[in-house]
Amino acid sequence: MPRKLTDERRDLVDAIADFCRREQRVKGEPHDQVVYEKMAALGWLGIAVPEQYGGAGLGMTDLCLFLEETAYGLAPISGFGTTIIAAAAYEKFGTEEQKRVVLEGVVKGRVEAISMSEPGAGSDVSALTCRADRVDGGYLVNGQKTWCSNAHFADHVLLIARTSQEESRHQGLTQFMVPTGVDGLQIKGIDTMGGREVNDLYFTDCFVPDSAVVGTPGAAWVQLMAGLNLERMILAALMLGVARRAFDDTLTYVRQREQFGRPIGSFQALKHRIADMATELECARLLLDDVAAAITAEPDRVFAREASMVKLKCTELAKHVALEGMQMMGGYGYATEYGMEALLRSAVVSTVYGGTSEIQRDIIGKTYGL
Repeated sequence: MPRKLTDERRDLVDAIADFCRREQRVKGEPHDQVVYEKMAALGWLGIAVPEQYGGAGLGMTDLCLFLEETAYGLAPISGFGTTIIAAAAYEKFGTEEQKRVVLEGVVKGRVEAISMSEPGAGSDVSALTCRADRVDGGYLVNGQKTWCSNAHFADHVLLIARTSQEESRHQGLTQFMVPTGVDGLQIKGIDTMGGREVNDLYFTDCFVPDSAVVGTPGAAWVQLMAGLNLERMILAALMLGVARRAFDDTLTYVRQREQFGRPIGSFQALKHRIADMATELECARLLLDDVAAAITAEPDRVFAREASMVKLKCTELAKHVALEGMQMMGGYGYATEYGMEALLRSAVVSTVYGGTSEIQRDIIGKTYGL
């Protein structure tokens, strides 16, 4: 079923598709700063940035279209996801100077990172122990963070650290705007299936001034909850794009590949799998579009159930479609030449970061009083 888009949105999708055909990178680094800045010059990176900071000021629907199409087109702009998540926190809670630096930087093609996870605090963010202790004029940060995407080429890290020990573990957390080149911060890459996309961060008596505090000291948990819609929708839109790409590449292959005198897609075993994937993709797209439209209409409302459903559906579907694509393509699906293995690497981790599938199911269950 074709999407019903306005002329402006159809033009945006077509322009992104044309750009990606010319600039896509099947192999190599997930983020190409040259390509990223070309998109910035076209005004696309500021799609969700308020107009007063040079952006387009558009809503969730337009942002999701951009994310989905760039993922489908294999655009090497992995830094955008964390950038827009961090930028939204600065927009909501930052000082005017923080907003100016970060939001205007986003529009120009700068990258931002956000750091919550620790070796002992993943799904349970409230268990984090990285401390920011009060000193004259600011804070001294000590501790380790991990799985921090894009910190190795970001301008700043939006750090969540513990500034006090309260009765509730969700209290006493504070957000800080930390330049990646500051003294006392060491950034060390972690080797993963996808290369060096994530990092360990080591803070040793790292001084950050009072002006680095983002929002209210001790209130980071509430601030983080305000950004859940955005993070989950970003990941969902990206993975819907990956799932669509894996499906289309698989479909092209099974139409062309012949065995036993006919295209392998004509065999019932594969034909039915293609039909099931196509149906699931349509369901995921409709869910994403519906929730994106609801958030666009009510941007300040937290759609806990719906956003978790979209994240769960799109990430699990992307993993499933990429795995099915690899199976149907046989040895060629495993070869880097054909790109399916790269799509699988992108998809498989998406059910872990940004809240695991298990956490999303738990959240959905809680909204039903369970």
